[in-house]
Amino acid sequence: MISPVLKVSRLTKRFGGFTAVDEVSFEIRPGEILGLLGPNGAGKTTTIQMLLGVVTPTSGSIEAFGLDLSTHREAVLQQVNFSSTYIAMPQSLTVEENLWVVARLYGLNDIVRRVDDVVKKLEMDEFRQKVTRKLSSGQMTRLTLAKAFLTEPRLLFLDEPTASLDPDIAYKIRSLLKEERRSSGLSILYTSHNMREMEEMSDRIIFLQRGRLVAEGTAKAIVARFGKADLEEVFLNFARESSVPLPS
Repeated sequence: MISPVLKVSRLTKRFGGFTAVDEVSFEIRPGEILGLLGPNGAGKTTTIQMLLGVVTPTSGSIEAFGLDLSTHREAVLQQVNFSSTYIAMPQSLTVEENLWVVARLYGLNDIVRRVDDVVKKLEMDEFRQKVTRKLSSGQMTRLTLAKAFLTEPRLLFLDEPTASLDPDIAYKIRSLLKEERRSSGLSILYTSHNMREMEEMSDRIIFLQRGRLVAEGTAKAIVARFGKADLEEVFLNFARESSVPLPS
């Protein structure tokens, strides 16, 4: 039996009397793209922050590559990276300088080749010498993706990876992610508010509602389970209802 790349068991986070994440358990298999869905306030961001070691869980466990994150944080995070449209990069550095900083922080070798490769993959040549504060929102999104790809991670957390991108570049990014998964066995936790994108990209999906995991399965299975026409209708149902009873 193949061991999961990531195993989350009864993960819980409380802030005072508020429970942001409530005993959530799931796994990501090698080479799998797992979609993470839920309305605003469902606990997605807090979950990702705990997976990155930024927020300490109240209880529960996170195991990556067979290692407990709480006791092997550095070893785990060396093999993980993260991209989000909400990440801030040093604004006074050029795109290339920012990538060099990331490479040195991770202690990477062959930095020139790695930077050239990721710039080419993400079609960033035309703005690689541009100062970061002058980037468009789409260019900034590609820079945060480049930062994530640069370290050649085994596990990648992607929060709205195609936000702000035009349709052509967004299509190329999705194709690149699929190719990286195919060629290197990259595992991905993927969040997006684009339901068509989630259906296209995700092998399985987990739904969070008020901090709890309330549905898990393929997009097709989840749609059928809740008797809806598509994933967007399921999402709207979660977002609009204060509580969604699970079908028996």
